[in-house]
Amino acid sequence: MEFGRVPEDELNTVDFSLPKEPVFNKQILSGKKNKNARMYIGCAKWGRTEWVGKIYPEKTKEKDFLQYYVQHYNSIELNATHYKIYGPKAIEKWKEKAGDKDFLFCPKMYKGITHFGKLTGKYFITTEFLRGILAFEEHLGPMFIQVSDAYSSKRKDELFEFLRSLPTDMQFFLEVRHPDWFKEDTSKELFEALHELNIGAVITDTAGRRDCAHMHLTLPKTFIRYVGNSLHPTDYTRIDAWIERMKYWLNKGIDDIYFFMHMHNEATSPELTVYLVDKMNAACGLNLIKPKFVDNKQPGLFS
Repeated sequence: MEFGRVPEDELNTVDFSLPKEPVFNKQILSGKKNKNARMYIGCAKWGRTEWVGKIYPEKTKEKDFLQYYVQHYNSIELNATHYKIYGPKAIEKWKEKAGDKDFLFCPKMYKGITHFGKLTGKYFITTEFLRGILAFEEHLGPMFIQVSDAYSSKRKDELFEFLRSLPTDMQFFLEVRHPDWFKEDTSKELFEALHELNIGAVITDTAGRRDCAHMHLTLPKTFIRYVGNSLHPTDYTRIDAWIERMKYWLNKGIDDIYFFMHMHNEATSPELTVYLVDKMNAACGLNLIKPKFVDNKQPGLFS
């Protein structure tokens, strides 16, 4: 993910601290720990050739990447569905790779719906997109809708009309990027509307756009897109801050956490995932799975 990228020599000047807990969240969380809370961790793609010989066996063919990916992660932020509409037969082949694992696919809405022209008036193409991903069945996680960087709050009526048209028996999250959405009055209206519609607000943590790491919960679930910088020292301190925030949310009654690891260079996503999972398991008493390296040179606990 290139969104919010800054030059490496500027990373130490960025204030990566997470915002204080919004007062709004108190009306979302029960205040009591949910013993059945779930956490899903994944990446944006499974088709990374850099992972062959690292977490995929040597000489693994691309067609077999997914069957190995599901052994290391329990979810994926499925960006493939942003670039084309897949029919049920193609989706079923992916679903079969997950087998009986507790694994979720979290599809990104097709860009033909979200990035070209108006959001409204696209009933047919939206229906076709949803028809395909429903084939994930029990392995279907929440879907996320990303509008373009240029999509400003001036189009809020169009956005809200579109969101109201979506099926209410499916879980959606929304990612906005235009800076106007994060102005105080506008963000208040946005988060209240999402809460009313039972739609989540994507939290994007990236170096160059700190406003997108807003910390607002509009339902007792969160969808976090974390953008690291190829194991720069700040990647680890940022993860530490996220561990504390997610632990707080778990203790206050959040139901589901979806955390997706991004890198400008995805080659080192597995290493940072190991760090995240080790610390999360230790801090919260969880038993999350983590990548296992082919050469058994597993990064050490909290390394």
